[in-house]
Amino acid sequence: MNRTVLITGATSGIGQSCALQFAKNNFNLILTGRRIDRLTALKAALEEQYKSEVQILCFDVRNLEETKQAIASIDMTRFPVIDILINNAGLASGMSSIDEGDYDDWNVMIDTNVKGLLHVSREVMPIMKRQGCGHIVNISSTAAKDVYAKGNVYCATKHAVDALSKSMRIDLLPYGIKVTSVNPGACETEFSLVRFKGDEERAKAVYEGFTPLTPGDVADTIYYACNLPKHVCINDLTLTCLTQANAHYTIKKTV
Repeated sequence: MNRTVLITGATSGIGQSCALQFAKNNFNLILTGRRIDRLTALKAALEEQYKSEVQILCFDVRNLEETKQAIASIDMTRFPVIDILINNAGLASGMSSIDEGDYDDWNVMIDTNVKGLLHVSREVMPIMKRQGCGHIVNISSTAAKDVYAKGNVYCATKHAVDALSKSMRIDLLPYGIKVTSVNPGACETEFSLVRFKGDEERAKAVYEGFTPLTPGDVADTIYYACNLPKHVCINDLTLTCLTQANAHYTIKKTV
């Protein structure tokens, strides 16, 4: 029987690349996101190209009641076991010094990156406990390890993800549940476009002068971490492109 992975924020970027990577390796998928058109198109493409069953759940991880209802609606006859949860849904909103920060931006980041991850994890963990196995992958960032100028609240949310991953690993240890924090550096997705409120020119400039990670690079790494022997768990994994050392030090070279 195919194993099952649940991926939040599957409509673009790392989440979508994870869906493709796991589908081509014969996993069944439960995919979540806020954009039903993208979810529907992704489901159709994956089911047509691969031998995977796909259920889509359209909801906002920030909303606890929506999250509870969505997880409760999983078809347990088709997906009797949730082997892997990839907490990918997350974002940065705005980039300003903390003394000029926008309250709405702060709330969006905290509610999505911290509370959203907690909402989904809290609903899925009892399922994994009953199973006696499972693997939770939290997509964090190099911003969980270093703080950079004008990254303040975003960095704080990713530091929280780092702490939560460590706490989950301890609390879930008796139940045979693995927990891995994956911390990508600069990765060219919709991340910067969202951070800069749709300013394409500013978003594109972030990745100029060097070759950033691709979502596929990160998905490959996640897949590797999720398919190690049963007794092996990578607790914490940071990856960057060749020219990036950490969250705030990157060498840009024009080619």
